[in-house]
Amino acid sequence: MTPPLPNPARDTYVSLASFRRDGREVRTPVWIAGGTPEFYVFSAGEAGKVKRIRRNPRVRIATCNARGGALGDWQDGTARIIESPAEIGLAYEALRKKYGTLMWLGDVLSKLVGRFHQRTLIAIRLEDPRP
Repeated sequence: MTPPLPNPARDTYVSLASFRRDGREVRTPVWIAGGTPEFYVFSAGEAGKVKRIRRNPRVRIATCNARGGALGDWQDGTARIIESPAEIGLAYEALRKKYGTLMWLGDVLSKLVGRFHQRTLIAIRLEDPRP
């Protein structure tokens, strides 16, 4: 039986792979929410994955555990940094709906330490896995 493809609408964590200039992959476990046609992820604004995505929008995701260990097959996609305040609101709405109290707690703690407004939101559009 082949491992399942990621289902970001259901999966708690996905491993987000972005690519260095030399083509090497860097994997990071992230929360993901949203759906048709795009999914949303947030990150610290100066994180390596944000810099890599600004330079190269190619990404891959796989269902994973909280530590980033992949639990299924990888699916290719394209990522972009969200700039529009309206779309940022939609992304946060989707994340808060899916993660509830955990997202609320993360937001509160992030605001307390002054990092909330340094976040970057990322939209991911997955490619159709069918040949």
